[in-house]
Amino acid sequence: MLRQIIDVLIIGSGPAGLQAAIHAARKKVEVVVLGKAQQSSIYAAHVENYLCVAGVSQGHDLMTVAVDQVRRTGAEVIPEDVLTIEQDRELFKVKIESGRNLISRTLIFATGNARKKLRVKGEKELSGKGVSYCVDCDANFYRKAKVAVVGNESAAVDGAITLTRYAAEVHLVARKLAASPVLRRELTQSSVKVHEGEWVKEIIGEKAVTGLLLESDQSLDVDGVFIELGAKGAMELAAALGVAMDSETFSFIATNKKQETNMSGIYAAGDIAGPPWQMAKAVGEGCVAGWEATKFAAKQKRSEAAAA
Repeated sequence: MLRQIIDVLIIGSGPAGLQAAIHAARKKVEVVVLGKAQQSSIYAAHVENYLCVAGVSQGHDLMTVAVDQVRRTGAEVIPEDVLTIEQDRELFKVKIESGRNLISRTLIFATGNARKKLRVKGEKELSGKGVSYCVDCDANFYRKAKVAVVGNESAAVDGAITLTRYAAEVHLVARKLAASPVLRRELTQSSVKVHEGEWVKEIIGEKAVTGLLLESDQSLDVDGVFIELGAKGAMELAAALGVAMDSETFSFIATNKKQETNMSGIYAAGDIAGPPWQMAKAVGEGCVAGWEATKFAAKQKRSEAAAA
């Protein structure tokens, strides 16, 4: 059973996130890991260049062992994706796909940085011209417009519901909805037009998006397309909090040697903190982030006790 305030909340259950959880939990603080291990890039990989791993090991076997190890330390692993994060003074409010809200003193982003794409005609050409991967970032640009969200999981459903507060018309295109029951109920009560059993064949437009062509050859007249495949990306979740990206490529979260970001109480580790894309680097950074987030949470609790 979770206490009211979590000390260290880790978003991502790959090597960086799980290692961060192990080191934080050994300090006897409340630690929660969010995410689905099977979504980690290492899950389907073969590992043969990691210290103390002889020969070739299967990523999913390593991740199964790691999740069990994390749980034995006393940390809680919740296999749910994050929908939104809000900052409330010195704390963070995180909504997950079951509808629960978790409150934490610190955050560690450890979700990798791959942005899943549809890989259909028009997507690359119209990226930034009506094709977006971030509802929270770009919804405001589509006030009173017609938009579509493409995706099957909770992030797509939550994005479509969010867009109803901005756009005049919202479509959701999904092969098979796999969102949480809570979001499914919210979806049925919303004005979103759901096209389940469909997928995108082409994004239409020359200088900007003007429509979607579905595999059934049905056309949707839309001004924007939001692609939400899988979990909500760490980039958009972090950007909404004001977390800075690297100054050269803007493709990963900028951190110092303590894995601190520019935002107090927020850390990043693994692929989301930049190259090289190696498990050894992710585990090392996860170790540092776990230690540092724990120290930050302890300091915050001492300040609260002194002020009480």
